Amino acid sequence: MLEYLVSAEFYQILLFYVYSGILIGAALAVVILRNVVYSALFLILAFFSAAALWLLLEAEFLALTLVLVYVGAVMVLFLFVIMMLDVKVKPKSGMSNYTKVGIFVALLMGLEMIMLLGKKLAHVLPQDDLIKHAKGHSNIKEVAENLYTQYVLPFELASVILLVAIVAAILLTLRKRDDYKSINPEQQVHVKASDRMRVIKMDTEKGNYIGDEQ
Repeated sequence: MLEYLVSAEFYQILLFYVYSGILIGAALAVVILRNVVYSALFLILAFFSAAALWLLLEAEFLALTLVLVYVGAVMVLFLFVIMMLDVKVKPKSGMSNYTKVGIFVALLMGLEMIMLLGKKLAHVLPQDDLIKHAKGHSNIKEVAENLYTQYVLPFELASVILLVAIVAAILLTLRKRDDYKSINPEQQVHVKASDRMRVIKMDTEKGNYIGDEQ
């Protein structure tokens, strides 16, 4: 029993349940919490936990893509939307609640990284126990072969759907509305100084000033 508890198989199962629990808890927090800033922070934690699960499955390319694209790009877009929502924050002395939640999320992410790399760096587990693929195996090559051979039709359909969604969003924003003032770039390029400014000659008039004799 003791040998199994210190084995690589048990440690990998333990990591799976820990990461899955954090992922489910973070996903529930995203849906349940009413504060959009808290939801965004826990969404980052959910993405990071999902990336850790993919690392356990030895899908390094998918894990790095999830962190770089979703955490690094999509979450930036979400934060821009949150800032445009005009979220009112009451000023408080000392550390704000957003900082506390951010530190809590950062500590959980750091704990996940330590649990994933700690034992291998400390040489407690054999280096090859968690490796299932043969040497020279390329995760990127395997993903590309499956994506462009077996799943090429769903991949192309998803690309077309995303393209249609992008074009539809552009058309909806460019429609003409009476209550919206738009700018014509072509007219701005061909405009001249005489079109923007007009000099008007007016006769001078003598005004009354305070202190003048009537």
